[in-house]
Amino acid sequence: MAMTPDQLVLNENWSDLSRIRDMPVIDRARMNQYRQSRIRRVMRSHDVSLCIMVNPISLRYAIDYRNYALFMSHIPSTYLFFPLEGEFLLHHAFDPKVLETNIRTGQPLAYMYGGENLTEHAKKLAQDVDEFLVELGANPRKVAIEYVNPSITQALEDRGIEVIDGVLITERARLIKNEDEIACIRWAIAVAEHGANKLKEAMIPGVSELQLWALLNYTNLANDGDWHDGRMLASGPRINPWLQEASDRKIESGDLVGFDTDMVGPMGYFADLSRTFHCGPAKPNKRQREVYQLAYREIEHNLKLIKPGVKFSELQKNAFTVPEEFQSNAYPCIVHGVGMCDEYPNISPIFRGALPYEDAIQSGMVLCVESYMGAKDETIGVKLEQQILVTESGYEILTNYPFDEQLMS
Repeated sequence: MAMTPDQLVLNENWSDLSRIRDMPVIDRARMNQYRQSRIRRVMRSHDVSLCIMVNPISLRYAIDYRNYALFMSHIPSTYLFFPLEGEFLLHHAFDPKVLETNIRTGQPLAYMYGGENLTEHAKKLAQDVDEFLVELGANPRKVAIEYVNPSITQALEDRGIEVIDGVLITERARLIKNEDEIACIRWAIAVAEHGANKLKEAMIPGVSELQLWALLNYTNLANDGDWHDGRMLASGPRINPWLQEASDRKIESGDLVGFDTDMVGPMGYFADLSRTFHCGPAKPNKRQREVYQLAYREIEHNLKLIKPGVKFSELQKNAFTVPEEFQSNAYPCIVHGVGMCDEYPNISPIFRGALPYEDAIQSGMVLCVESYMGAKDETIGVKLEQQILVTESGYEILTNYPFDEQLMS
């Protein structure tokens, strides 16, 4: 007999995945060294002496700094000086594991701390950067800095320091994963699929969307994961259009229930799995099966296009032809990158217009292949997604969760 979410938590003997499945072997020292070498390689390509990072994802990637990530995503406080050569300096660190030699008291970046005096604080920060560059003997005096206040850029330039966008460094560095990162991703996906199993087990008429979503979130946290970028679970008439977050709506017999994990999981790596289930005891109707199988065909068609060397524009051009009635509600992209979060690239369907950049798929990239099918003015909708590793000969599917047999037949 299926248990409610409350019963699953009260009878908690299931959430810790490591009790029933061995974690993959991960050499964390090797992974950290690889990630830092990737950053420095891209820094060299831009002739940059220093990268200043404020994005919590970048801090995790560069020095495995994890604390208060969501807080810092909207109230930036901790920031990192990551030099091309030499030791990093972390400012306003909350983690006692960081060595004291790498810690400094920094300047306020957020209005919460700096108020109306942010311009003056920016000048002090620019002075700190200037002194650090002198200490490094850095030449050229060129820094990359992630999303920050315009006053900081102005203050750096006033000191004769050239400034470029830090995302050119941090985003590009994360593009190609090594074996340890892939192992982390495999484990994050295993945790997400473990949660999806419990979600499906608890999916009975009368349970709410929020209760089902809570099981995914609970499973992630119980396995030392971090957060979900959204609460993407919708059912019944709320499943079309997509991108409606979980609500207190109660699931009914005959509903389609779709979800997208968007999960920053254990060790900071992303599990991006989407499935749509049918809730019994009613049987799926003909239209539900038609739409589900159409979404499945889009996924399968576009997977076959994935291999190293394929240009993004070529992938867009040859992608599955979405019937016109489904185009207005279609998912924003057909393929996107993934690592510690959703990442570059983002390849939209061709009916949304030309891509803003050109590049090619490379071995070592991790991608998600997406489909959402929901015709305008209908309530039926289906969300599916597969996460894959690009290999030298093609791709490997990383998400192993089965599709709904009732809807496939």
